[in-house]
Amino acid sequence: MESNNEEEIKIKKAFQPRSWSEEKTSDSWMVFKVMAEFVQAFEKLSQIGPCVTIFGSARTPRDNQYYKDAEEIAAKLVRHGYGVITGGGPGIMEAGNKGARRENGKSVGLNIDLPFEQFSNPYIDTDKLINFDYFFVRKVMFVRYSQGFIVMPGGLGTLDELFEAFTLIQTRKIARFPIVLYGSSYWGGLIQWLKDTVLAHKNISPEDLDLVNIVDTPSDAVRVIDDFYKKYMLKPNF
Repeated sequence: MESNNEEEIKIKKAFQPRSWSEEKTSDSWMVFKVMAEFVQAFEKLSQIGPCVTIFGSARTPRDNQYYKDAEEIAAKLVRHGYGVITGGGPGIMEAGNKGARRENGKSVGLNIDLPFEQFSNPYIDTDKLINFDYFFVRKVMFVRYSQGFIVMPGGLGTLDELFEAFTLIQTRKIARFPIVLYGSSYWGGLIQWLKDTVLAHKNISPEDLDLVNIVDTPSDAVRVIDDFYKKYMLKPNF
């Protein structure tokens, strides 16, 4: 575990101003690093089979009910034939990987390197842990290799992933897949705001709100995933 002083040094180094020539050189080399991340991730994830991604806060403690529910959701998903993908870190992500491991299912972690908070959890299959420097590469992998999203309570990163999926499905850049919001007390206010404000201003269409389902039990979360594929007579990517 790094000390607070070591973390501060890493943060300062990450945001240290650079000259214009240094920026141009860095940008050129970044292209190759981005390509390498894409290649590594495509090669590994193309072999994992059908999986559902569980999102949620890295700050959720192990004695929290949402942690326990995320673990149970993951276990149920495995029993229904899915593997589990998470962001690879602690909190809800750890719970998702732990539940998958508990049922001997595929447990995938797409970890992001951050100067604070994020570290990979011990419940990820050793051959299915991928570390990323770039959020946008990681987000492509979540969308491309997930059969559905189950979104537990979380912060800005969780909201980012949720609205990314919203946008891509709404604009038909990707095929529709089920999005489950877990916890009506947590997500209800957001959905009500979308209805009362965003929809009222005609910035979205009424059918856009049909892209998500709010549930409060692990069984209902998994049922939404199963029912989606039955309703649309589609099959997960088995």
